[in-house]
Amino acid sequence: MPQDLSFYYAAVPAVLLVGLAKGGMGDALSLIGLPFLALVVSPVEAAAILLPILVFMDMISLVIWRKHGDWATLKIMLPGAVFGIALGWATSALVPGNMLRIVIGAVTILFCLRYFWNNFGPGAGKVIPPRGQRPVAASLWGTFSGYGSFVAHAGGAPFQIYALPLKLQPREYTGTSVRFFAILNAIKLIPYFALGQLDTQNLATSATLLPFAPLATIAGAWCVRRMRPQIFYPFMYAMALIAAFLIVREGLGW
Repeated sequence: MPQDLSFYYAAVPAVLLVGLAKGGMGDALSLIGLPFLALVVSPVEAAAILLPILVFMDMISLVIWRKHGDWATLKIMLPGAVFGIALGWATSALVPGNMLRIVIGAVTILFCLRYFWNNFGPGAGKVIPPRGQRPVAASLWGTFSGYGSFVAHAGGAPFQIYALPLKLQPREYTGTSVRFFAILNAIKLIPYFALGQLDTQNLATSATLLPFAPLATIAGAWCVRRMRPQIFYPFMYAMALIAAFLIVREGLGW
């Protein structure tokens, strides 16, 4: 287990950022947090240390958002996501994670830019109705989310591409996202154990960082509960756009 303070100078901010994201503040904060931790340990070890903390944060978020969530979205996205995790486990040694990051990031950038153009560009003002549930699209983006989550830790962007246009109420969107990724992270524990990434040393390190998780998760939820949809959705698209640039940057090795 790392002992010098330089590890904790990077690890504690990483856990706080991920906790804010888990509370509902957007995937970009989580993607900023992982590189913080990767400054002091390898990226693979950073992901292994964070995964048990993510599961703990998921448990807190599930309690906070227990009354909110859209079951229709979960039902049609989760089968694809579980298939994506299994596919990622089976092919993780064959598909370059960086290539997947670049593809997911580029698609998400275009998706977010289209939103900002439609809502704040020269033709802004036209009301775009919520999209309905689309089983084929949900299965596709669910698979990308599960696969990206396992192979490249980039599952948030595909989920947002499908779920944001539904224009759920902020609390319902956040509750849906929390449930979706809580299930994915719990499932991912199995292949991570099988691949030997959750050894006793990494688990002990995770345990030292756990006390910071509840504070950040609750703070993120507190902020989301006070956001009106007119603020929440531009904020979430902005977070998705920042996350996409970070994903592409990581994929390019910059």
